[in-house]
Amino acid sequence: MNIHEYQAKDILKKYGVRTQEGIVADTPEAAVAAARQVNALTGSTWFVIKAQIHAGGRGKGGGVKLAKNYDEVREISKNIIGMQLITPQTGAEGKKVNKVLIAQDVYYPGESDIKEFYMSILLDRASGQNVIIASTEGGMDIEEVAEHHPEKIIKEFIDTRVGLRDFQARKLAFALGLEGNAFKEMVTFIKSLYMAYLDTDASMFEINPVLKTSDNKILAVDGKVNIDDNALFRHPDLAALRDITEEDPLEVEASQNELNYVKLDGNVGCMVNGAGLAMATMDIIKLSGGEPANFLDVGGGANAQTVEAGFRIILKDPNVKAILINIFGGIVRCDRVANGVVEAYKKIGDINIPIIVRLQGTNAAEGAKIIDESGLKVVSAVVLKDAAEKIKQVLAK
Repeated sequence: MNIHEYQAKDILKKYGVRTQEGIVADTPEAAVAAARQVNALTGSTWFVIKAQIHAGGRGKGGGVKLAKNYDEVREISKNIIGMQLITPQTGAEGKKVNKVLIAQDVYYPGESDIKEFYMSILLDRASGQNVIIASTEGGMDIEEVAEHHPEKIIKEFIDTRVGLRDFQARKLAFALGLEGNAFKEMVTFIKSLYMAYLDTDASMFEINPVLKTSDNKILAVDGKVNIDDNALFRHPDLAALRDITEEDPLEVEASQNELNYVKLDGNVGCMVNGAGLAMATMDIIKLSGGEPANFLDVGGGANAQTVEAGFRIILKDPNVKAILINIFGGIVRCDRVANGVVEAYKKIGDINIPIIVRLQGTNAAEGAKIIDESGLKVVSAVVLKDAAEKIKQVLAK
């Protein structure tokens, strides 16, 4: 689950991480009021207006602007709120901006002794360890730095059995070229950031940039956080931060029906029980000449309700030209799934695209018989090769 920058900074503050101060607003008038509050809190007379969307590269798309007075705060906020912001991470459709963060200006005029760094924490699956990634090239796309200057990427792997050691935090601060009070501040910053990452069950914390001010303070100017969905039951306070307006409506609907769904750009919808089988099914679709339109795992307890919900979600994608249902009857019986498919088909009605149902496992023969005798425009298949051939035939028409 992604969260907004202002929410990420609120989390960081709770762990003692110094951040760029700011207040969120959803109207130009609220933005001016927020700027006045930031002025009272920090003394800042210039303000950074930041669009709040779940995507990076906001500045490149015009979603980050500097305001030098309250009139500019109002005018810039008016232009950003409601805009369709397109960044390298949003795709061509962009994302609508509903809120802006009014933040203090931490880049004081005339100050030259400031530095920007990059820092993130995430799980390295190859080693099974958490890794802190840092770079002296802050404020830039880390992908570009890694491609053109890989020597400037610093990695410190953390053994999860013992956690972050003090010497590792010092090692990173040294590698960033810091000394004196800035060095001490960075060591504290790293330790606090890692604790926030662990306690929130995050899959990623990214701060770009981390700023060293001219008076050797270290603070987070930005904050991108992703929380592991599977751990949200432990964090109801974090789950409440979810902003469904930032998510694909079909994915939101799927999560409300306890379905694992990811929208893709293809023409064959698929409904499967099990993530591994779903990946294999998408491969079969591609081998048959089609492109998967989605990843949809209905789980081990598929029934008429979940099948119907899956159908409705897939059918809302106008690009779908056929649907492949691929069920392995282990936990769930194939005849039960077949009955669910027939019942859901009748409830929805007027389905004008071909549906291929491949059932294998417990009561597969019974399930195929139910499909074949239903009188509906549903075709059964037994083996994946058979299903792939039928998809090919359907797409050729």
